[in-house]
Amino acid sequence: MTDQSHTEQSLETLQDIKRMMERSSRFISLSGLSGVSAGVCALIGAWIAHGWIESYLSEAPVETYKGAAGGFRTGSWSSFEIKLVLLALAVLVAALATSTWFTWRKARKSSLPIWDHASKRLAINMIIPLAAGGFFVVGLLTHKGWEYVAPSCLIFYGLALVNASKYTLTDIRYLGLLEIALGCINMYYPHEGLYFWTAGFGILHIIYGLIMWWKYERS
Repeated sequence: MTDQSHTEQSLETLQDIKRMMERSSRFISLSGLSGVSAGVCALIGAWIAHGWIESYLSEAPVETYKGAAGGFRTGSWSSFEIKLVLLALAVLVAALATSTWFTWRKARKSSLPIWDHASKRLAINMIIPLAAGGFFVVGLLTHKGWEYVAPSCLIFYGLALVNASKYTLTDIRYLGLLEIALGCINMYYPHEGLYFWTAGFGILHIIYGLIMWWKYERS
């Protein structure tokens, strides 16, 4: 065996070890199509919400409660608010279901487990910021701070992605930073929340998903 062939064999061995270590410490089965599907669900939800809001505002206004920007009607705002929250939950369930399916499909093709030590750590590190954000958003809704719900969702979701990026593809960190930046900007334009929500959860997810698919799954 020549020195050159021995060196090549050693490099291949090192690469195999590196791949094994990466698989054991990071969840690498996350599919780019999961991001695309989540973004599509978000765009559909935003389109439905926009239609509802336009219809609601076009109705003849009655009394407005104190501090209501734009003049929302007191009689139906509470029920309309619940309707929007239920829509957001439906979008979340649809996004999680489609994302899980695409990730499971990728894991099966790669002969990798979808639920192992790395995926557990990924889930835990995402759940902590998301749970805190959920309680924060409920508090905003309780105290009529609905206009800050969209930026809060973007910021806490971005924090969850950054926190979880240590246990999956590092590219997800950049998506998290963009979500945080978008949420911070949205804080200064609170009544444009639906558009920022659409950009963050819809457009950014689709762009990120396509980049990840092109980078890691295209072959």
